[in-house]
Parts: sequence; C-alpha cells; structure tokens
Amino acid sequence: PRHSLLTPTDWLISSSSAFQRPFSLLAHTIQIRFLPRPPPPLPARRRPIPVRLLSFTRGAFPTSPSTCPHQMAYEIVTVASGVMDPLIGKLNALMGEEYGKFTGVRKQASFLEKELSAMKAVLHKLELVDELDPTAKDWVDHVRDMSYDMENCIDDFMHQFRADDAKAGFIEKITQFIKKFRQRLRIADRMEELKTLALEANDRRERYKIDDWKPASSSVVVDPRLRAIYQEADTLVGIDGPREEVVTQLMDTQKKLKVVSVVGFGGLGKTTLAKQVYDKIDSQFDCKAFFSVSQRPDMSELLNNLQYKLGMNNPVSSRARKVDDIIKEIRNYLKEKRYLIVVDDVWDESAWYIIKCVFPEEGNGSRVIVTTRVEVVAGAACQNDREGIYKLEPLSEENSRMLLLNRVFGSEHGCPPQLEQVMTEILKKCHGLPLAIITIGSLLASQERSRKGWESIRDSLGAHSATNPSLEEMKSILNLSYMHLPAYLRACFLYLGMYVEDYVISRDDLVRQWIAEGLVGNLHGQDLEAVGRNYFNELINRSMIQLCETSYGEVFSCKVHDLMLDLIVSKCDRNNFLSVAYSYEGMARLHGCKYKVRRLSLSSMAGGGATYDPTITVNLSQIRSFTLFGKSMPPLVLFKYLRVLRIDQGSVGEDEGTLDLTAISQLFELRYLYVRGPDFVQLPAELQGLVYLETLHIDSELKSIPSDIVHLSRLSYLYIEYCNHGVLPEWIGNMKSLNSLRMPVGMRNGQRELNGMNGIIGLGELTNLRDLTIILWSLEKPELDALVCSIGKLCNLKHLQFNGPGTEIHSQMGSLSNPFQHIEELKVLVLNFRRVPTWMGGLHCLRILSLRVEETSTDEVRLLGELPSLVKLIFIPSHIPKERAILGTGLFPVLEYFHFWPKEDAMAYLGFEMGAMPNLRTLSLNSGEWGGSVPIGMEHLLCLQKIRPYRDLNHDATMVSAFRDALSLHPNHPSVE
Repeated sequence: PRHSLLTPTDWLISSSSAFQRPFSLLAHTIQIRFLPRPPPPLPARRRPIPVRLLSFTRGAFPTSPSTCPHQMAYEIVTVASGVMDPLIGKLNALMGEEYGKFTGVRKQASFLEKELSAMKAVLHKLELVDELDPTAKDWVDHVRDMSYDMENCIDDFMHQFRADDAKAGFIEKITQFIKKFRQRLRIADRMEELKTLALEANDRRERYKIDDWKPASSSVVVDPRLRAIYQEADTLVGIDGPREEVVTQLMDTQKKLKVVSVVGFGGLGKTTLAKQVYDKIDSQFDCKAFFSVSQRPDMSELLNNLQYKLGMNNPVSSRARKVDDIIKEIRNYLKEKRYLIVVDDVWDESAWYIIKCVFPEEGNGSRVIVTTRVEVVAGAACQNDREGIYKLEPLSEENSRMLLLNRVFGSEHGCPPQLEQVMTEILKKCHGLPLAIITIGSLLASQERSRKGWESIRDSLGAHSATNPSLEEMKSILNLSYMHLPAYLRACFLYLGMYVEDYVISRDDLVRQWIAEGLVGNLHGQDLEAVGRNYFNELINRSMIQLCETSYGEVFSCKVHDLMLDLIVSKCDRNNFLSVAYSYEGMARLHGCKYKVRRLSLSSMAGGGATYDPTITVNLSQIRSFTLFGKSMPPLVLFKYLRVLRIDQGSVGEDEGTLDLTAISQLFELRYLYVRGPDFVQLPAELQGLVYLETLHIDSELKSIPSDIVHLSRLSYLYIEYCNHGVLPEWIGNMKSLNSLRMPVGMRNGQRELNGMNGIIGLGELTNLRDLTIILWSLEKPELDALVCSIGKLCNLKHLQFNGPGTEIHSQMGSLSNPFQHIEELKVLVLNFRRVPTWMGGLHCLRILSLRVEETSTDEVRLLGELPSLVKLIFIPSHIPKERAILGTGLFPVLEYFHFWPKEDAMAYLGFEMGAMPNLRTLSLNSGEWGGSVPIGMEHLLCLQKIRPYRDLNHDATMVSAFRDALSLHPNHPSVE
C-alpha cells in the first residue's frame, strides 16, 4: 500500500543532514498530522513507485537557469528533433553529476534516453518521406505527442525544486517538504506511465517494421541573383506588354472615377503587374496608396491601414471607431483630390462593396486598380464593364525561359547544352506561372548542375501536370520545393504558419521565436541569432518566402505567398506541428483532435473580432506557442507550458484601457513575449520567476517595469516603447545579459525624475550590447552629457540609433575618444553636433550614417568620403562654407544613397568630379533656400538611377524642371521625382 512508503523514516533517509535532527524529533507528530488515514490503494495497472526514485537532498536541483538543460543547443533541429532533442538533452542532464543524489533518477533517465534515441533515428528517416503509410504516420504522431508530454513532465519535476522559499520558517519548510514530496509522487506516477508508453511505442515499431520504410524520393548571404530577378522580371520578362495595356486602359481622358480590375490565377503576378503600373503613373496624382485586402480582412484595421498609406494626419485614434466613421474620414480626405489607389488581393464582393465606399466620385480623373483571383469580384469592381477587366495570362514560352535562366544562371544565355532539353520539359510543367518558375528556378540553382539531378526534379513534378494545369499541380510544384528543403529548415519554414495572410514578418523577430522554440541548431558554438538569420536567408534564396524590406543587400522582412501559406498550413495539420483557428468556436473544435495542440495561432480579427467564452472547452495547458491576432485574450493561467506568447491587436485598440498581463508570472517556461496594439500594458509586480525569458517586446505604454527584471539572467532582447519611469531606471546597469535594448529616456511632459542619473550612468555597464535604440525625450545638459559618456563605453555596439523630437543642446559625443570601433549603423539626427567628429574617420565598418551638424567643411566631407564601407549617408549641415564643395575622385567608393539637406542654398556650391561616388543610385537634395542653381558634374555619377530634389521637403515644379534639363544628357537617364 502507498501509505507504507510515506513513513518518517523514509523522509529522514532522503533528507539532508541539516534536517535529520528536526525530523527525528517531530517524526510522530508529522505522521499524525499529515497522514491521519491510509490513502486508497493504487489502481491495479500501476506498480508502487519506490521512494528511492524520488529521494533528494536540499539543493540538489539547480537554482539558476544557466545550469538547466533548457538552454542546450542542438546541432540540427528538424520537425521531429524539434521535440526529441530537448527531451533527450534533459534526460542526459538528469544522468549528470548534478543529479547524482537522486536515487534511481539516473537509471530511469538512462533507460528513457536509450529508448528515445532509437526512435529519434527512425523519425529522422521518416521525415524525408512525403507520403507515409497510415501505420507509420500514426506511429510518428504518437511518438511526437508522447515526447512533448515527457518533456512537460520533466519540466514540472525541475520546476518544483526551483521554488524553494529560503525565508520560510521551520513549520513552513516542513509543510513545503510534504507538499513537494506528494507532488513528486504524482510526477513519478506520470513518468512511469510515459515509460510504459515508450516501451509500447518501441514494440509497435518492431512489430510493424517501421524502420524498413524508405524515402519516396559558412555564413549564408541572400543570393544577389534573386534581388536582380525581381527587378529584371519587371522589365525583361513579359511585364512590358501587360503594363502598357493596363496603363492605356487607366489613363484615358475620362474624368469620372475609373476602376480597372486585374484578374488571374494565383502565382501569375497580378500584384507585380499592379505595382509596376502604380510606379509608372503615380506621379500624376495628388495622393496615392497601395494596400492588400486578403481572404479574411478586419475592415477597421484595413481602413486604418489605408489612412496610414494615404498619409492622413493622425489616422490612429485611441478611441474605438466604427467602420462608417473611418469611411467618412477617408472620403472627406479624398474629396477634391486626384487619387490613385491599388486594392490588392480582393477575395469576395462583400469586402469590395465596403471598400468602394471610401472613393468619392469628384470627376477629377481619379483611378483605382483592383487585383483578384475571382472573376465575379473583378466584374463587381468594374460594375460589369468588360472593358475594365484585364485578364492576366501566363508567360509566353520565351519569357518563361528567360525568367528561369536568369534565376538559375543569372543570365539568359547561361544554360549548358546538355541541360537544354531537360529545362524545356521542366518549363512545360510550370505553365508560364512566374511563381512556379521562380520557385523551381531557386531549387535548380541550389542543386548541382548535372543532367541527372535536373531529370530527377523533372520527374518529381509528375507527367500529368504537363497537360492538366490546376491549383493542385501548382501546389505540387511548391511541395517539391518543400521536400527539397534541408531537414533543419523544415521546422522553421512550417513555423511561418503562425502568421496570417499578407502579414509583413520581421526577420529578427521571427528568428527570436525560432530560438525560443528551440528550432535553431548550433553546430560549432555560433551565435544562435546569426544562425537563424542564415536560415532566413536560405528560405529567401529558395523562394520559399518573398522579400519585403531590403537595404543594401540585406533582407529585413518577408511575406508568405498565400499559395505557399496554404501548403504550410496543410503540412502543419498533417504533422500536428501547429493549428490555426479563426474564432474561439474553431479553437474549441481542435479540442476533439486525436493529438494535443502544441502551437496555436488564433486570428480573431477576421469578421470583426471574437470574444472569449469561458464555457468553450479548450485545453490550452499543452500549448507551447500562442499567437493572437485580435483583441480578446484567453486567461493566461490556462497556458501552463507556454514558451512563446505573441499578441498583435493591430494599430488601433477597440477597447480603451489596459491589457492585463500580470498572470504571465505563472508561465515558468516562457521565453518570448511580444505585445503590440493596446494603449497600456500591465506587467506583474514580479518577473523573477520567468527565468528562461529571452525576449520582452512591448510596443505599448508600460505603466511600470518590475525592478526584479534584473534577475532574468537570460534576457537578451528588451524593447520598451514608453514607460512612466522617465529617465533610465536605476537597475538598468545590472542587466549584463542584454545584447539588444530599445528604451525611452526622459519624460514626454518635460518633468525630471529623482535619481535618474544613476540609470544613465549604469547604461555604460552593458558592454554586451550590440544594438541600442534610445527614444530621447527632454533631458537637461548634465543628463545628456552623462548619457553620451555611458554610450561611449559600449565597445561592442554595431547599431546605435536615437529617435525622438530632437534636442538643440550641443552633444558631447564629438569629444569621445575613438568610440564604436565595430559600429555598422549610426543614426544620430536628433543629436546636435557642432562639427563632424574626427573619430568618425576611423569607423571602417560603418555602413549607414545619419548626422546633423551646425557647420561643416570640405575637409570634413572628405573625412566621411573616405569611409570604406559607407553605403547610405543622410547629412544635414545647418551652415556650409561659401566655397565650391567638389566631391573628388575616389570619395564615397561604395555609397549608394546620398541625402544632402543644408539649411542654406548649397546647390551652387556642390559639384562632383569624375570618379566620385561611382556606385551612387539615389541622390536626394533638399534646400531650405534655392537660388535656381543645380550641382555641377552630375553627369559623372554614372550609376545614378533616381534624383529627388526638394525645397523645404516639398516638391517644387521649377526645381524639378531645372534638374530634368541638367540631366537630359546623362548617359543613364535617371528619373527626377
């Protein structure tokens, strides 16, 4: 019987020597108080657990997360090993010296580790098979689900002994001891059940010969050919004709509002065509916008986005607004304006009928372009005027060939003769779809250029696709690219299913989620974020995701094509990797699935949002990642094992008030927290229980930051948009683990805070920082000087940025001694420099610089011009010398973007020698005053593609005309905007 195992003698034996004497004195008392009667016998199917399995000594469990197996990194993480590797790592930890005092634990852990390692090898092999036999698939799903449960059980086991209360009194310690003892018994029972399941799983593996199933079929940079392909496709690969036809349809003499619909199959390039038309004619309109609708739009969020794209003043309000109110605001704004608006990816008529209400018909030649897959929607947008519908056709055979060759070889003449026939056969199966051609081209570019390898890819596409093009065949092409992904990329790729359609995904934020979920491997001790960025770039290179924001060869954000997202969601469903729901009722239906939901994305924005209903039965305790796109948050206490929590409520909060996150203190496994949207966020009074937290991103106003945040030894990324603390908190200097920090400094209302200087000085202690953004509010000169001095001590900074309203106080940053030797990006426009600091001449890694100075000279410009890595420069001098400022040969050797904004008229003094700025693409010139002159020598800027002249940041028709005349003979014919 169980009660025979719970004698005071057993407690005495298992306790440390420090506690043996008190326990021997009170043994009988304890026995009477806590065990007044024998508990019921165990069920017949369970064996009694020997107490020696659970025996421990005080302090045997790790008290610091740095010693826990949670932070172990694994060489290669796959969909299978994403759960198996962390579990095996924790079992190995239980076999280590640290847990040697746990009688029986090593033996149990060793047994499970051997069983699971054997299963892991089989899982890796089966992961390469696209279509598994039902028996094999059921075994894989069962092992994966069992592994999650085992890891949760071990996490409970470890968590119980990390919560000791050192300040508790003697009786309280005894009570805690008994409570923990019983909890360990429950955990032991559960582990015994899981051990039985592991044995059964291995028995099934041998019985059904699962092992016999066979497959059916350095730093990474973004492939420069891919960047070129998106540019060249617009001009060289079949876009010219369609673009000119749509422009002709739009730009007739009709004065009333005209709508042109572009309709076609997914992947044909409707969005690309609309963007090209938009770019070609947008200068002829007073205001313009390009925005996407997608399948399940939240109209309030969508229309607010349109306001933002139109540049309306303060479109975002803290109060709740109805769709009708937003429509009225946009209509009033567009009245008497000639506008051009692209409404991309409309899926149903009801969405269009709401959107079209924002377009006033003023008879001034406004134009709207709609893209859709649905012909009924195209007709509705054009009021069934067939002449207003442009049906996009697939690429011709010639253009398809050009696109594929450019993607694979970087040139349309690069195909070896032995591959010509195979390439032709592959192109036939792509049916002229640009998305399919680029996807297959990316796959071919990553393979060895052998006839055998290309024939294998051709055969994998299926012979029937050549004569029967359909959506399913398109998906089969995308699926082939998925099957050719390296195993370590698959889990990261599938994780993109957590995002909604058309969402712009930040690269660095995505990488932090991958790391928090344990999906990024660490082969040779590299920095995990660098490895994760390599993974991201590989997915870009393979055209599995579409690049969005780019800057000088680096991709910072991406989107997932809706066809690719469909593929991801279907793969996730088959592998029980993650689940997607669009309402709480849909989430409840997941509760009936055979296996537990481990990752959940809930998009309650669609259809106007959803409200959490506590009567809906949903088991959230097993969920490891939860993403909410919407307003209604389930109670956080339901998420016991949550590692990743992402809340995106959009740009406008419908419910005024505060998002209460005080319950996150109970999420002991939490590693990543992201919040965007609400006006205010309330964190718990204490955070120190979140010992594994790595990322804390709050893009809302915080009422306060718990001071015990300094105890989070793994917190590496801290993003605070605004907080009432004002000046940097005193404890900031103790957060040595941070490598990325964004935080406001100063009070928006101009008030000062006592002891604020301590936090500013403490900032200089964070020498591990690589990325620092300061939102600078009002500071007095002593505080600003101290802030600059502290930042000057941060020797490992790579990115430094100051945001805010700016200050006229002279910055002491110019007097620092050789700071920022590793800096790559320096944006300090809000600071006021007297002159260009001489130390800037030694910043050999600097790529991007934004700088405002009171005065400058030709020598200082030369100092900047000799920086070897500078690709972007924004330079704003208040006063310039009244002498000819010639930018000489050899200066700014790699500069691609130059924005020059003197407060005085500098056009007559600026000139370019032959050989200066040999790589300049964009020249932006703004002059507070203008006397009619233009810079001399612009014809020497041989790579110049675009010039933007402004007068006090406004377009001046006379200035534009003068620049066009001056550039009329330029060999590169740059555009003047």
